[in-house]
Amino acid sequence: MTRTALITGATAGIGNAFARQLARRGTNLVIVARDTARLEQIAADLSSSHHVDVEVITADLATTEGVDRVADRLSESGRPIDLLVNNAGASLAGWFGTTAVEDEDRQLDLLVRAPMHLMDAAIKSMSGRGRGEIINVASVAAFTPRGAYSAHKAWLVNISQWANWHYADVGITVQALCPGFTRTEFHQRMGAEIADVPRWMWLKADPLVKASLRDLERGKAISVPSVRYKVLTFVARHAPAPLVAKIAQRGR
Repeated sequence: MTRTALITGATAGIGNAFARQLARRGTNLVIVARDTARLEQIAADLSSSHHVDVEVITADLATTEGVDRVADRLSESGRPIDLLVNNAGASLAGWFGTTAVEDEDRQLDLLVRAPMHLMDAAIKSMSGRGRGEIINVASVAAFTPRGAYSAHKAWLVNISQWANWHYADVGITVQALCPGFTRTEFHQRMGAEIADVPRWMWLKADPLVKASLRDLERGKAISVPSVRYKVLTFVARHAPAPLVAKIAQRGR
């Protein structure tokens, strides 16, 4: 049976890598982002290259209207979604307390409210079919105290772990994907200074996504791609809190 995956933030970076790799596997796609022209170009390329159906949804997931549009698609019983990839995200260059609180509200909507609503729609639809998968793209920042962004990602990790356990008996697997620094448009868009980030800390999106999909097949609730970030995550989760806080002062 041909599967269908819905991917948010599919025009670039990790979301685009998911789209390409899943299309290569013969999975039909529903790709979501704000840029219609870019979505349509990607849809045409993937459909032509891999002979899969690619549906486009233009939506701003920091808005109620955008979230509702995608949630409605997830709820369609006649065209079921087998895999939801909650990937859409962004960050702010400044630290909480120095930024405009209106911008922080938008980040909260994008990074917490949107994936919560889309998970809700997906779980309710998947539970009725007795199968389904969800990948929530979080971050290794979830394991360190680094402002509002890491707090949002910590929430995503926590609910993913719980949902993976709680809904296992109805055939639903939920994963929190926790990458580190990844070469995408993410840092460029937020205007962050990344020149001092060591080369060894950077990941590439394609191997990262392969690791995530492999861990999903194994039912792992948390996927941390690469040995180096597995080690750093272990340290962050088990080292004394003052040491973790000191380490967390570097980068975004």
